[in-house]
Amino acid sequence: MESCKLTQREQRRYSRQIMLPEIGIAGQEKLKNSKVLVVGAGGLGSPVLQYLAAAGIGKTGIIEFDKVDESNLQRQVLYGTDDVGKLKSIIVKSRLELLNSTGVFEIKNLRLDSSNALSIISDYDLVVDATDNIETRYVINDACVMLDKPMVHGSIYKYEGIVSVFNYRGGPTYRCYNPSPPSTEFLNPHPSQTGLLGVLPGIAGTLMAGEVIKIITGTGEVLSGKILHVNILTNTFTTFTVNNNPENHNINIISSK
Repeated sequence: MESCKLTQREQRRYSRQIMLPEIGIAGQEKLKNSKVLVVGAGGLGSPVLQYLAAAGIGKTGIIEFDKVDESNLQRQVLYGTDDVGKLKSIIVKSRLELLNSTGVFEIKNLRLDSSNALSIISDYDLVVDATDNIETRYVINDACVMLDKPMVHGSIYKYEGIVSVFNYRGGPTYRCYNPSPPSTEFLNPHPSQTGLLGVLPGIAGTLMAGEVIKIITGTGEVLSGKILHVNILTNTFTTFTVNNNPENHNINIISSK
């Protein structure tokens, strides 16, 4: 994307962010000239996409192949009752364009896998992992390592969520946190089997959007090498350290294992 200055209208629109000395005009222009890929437009993707669009991200890629199910509506706040049965990708684009007509939103109605990850991710500055599929997380990680792109990660379970940033400036990768997928019997059950409090993805997704903004603008302390664990049942926020294993940076093939 060609570097662009802020228009007068954009300066008015983002005035509250521009007032922050850590962001200012320069930081807002970085957001305008950035390209972010969000994989997944469900519970986590909904708040991530809305807040990134509102913040002034210039180009947002959205990978989502699913259709809206009525059971999604309790937590996937981009969608409404009339959207049930429709493609999420189409609805997301229209909603985000209403939220911010100055942004560019590119939808990709497909599943990210080892055959297309490199070609898709190479067009973006960073990737947001808002998936609920553990195999896809490894595909995203491996492609990001090979392309030297940061990966903002989030996952949720019942009342708990985690947020982290991987492969940021040589920091730990997702495989440093989870070297390989757990065996089938140890996989977390899907929310359809265990339940999920609807506000949880909103909290985790908002934190993820914050990490994206900090990375792009160079503001604050990024969650690289750290796992932020949130439990909304006990109102606790805990941070864990992730060790950086150099072997996990030597990836030359994408694998979901």
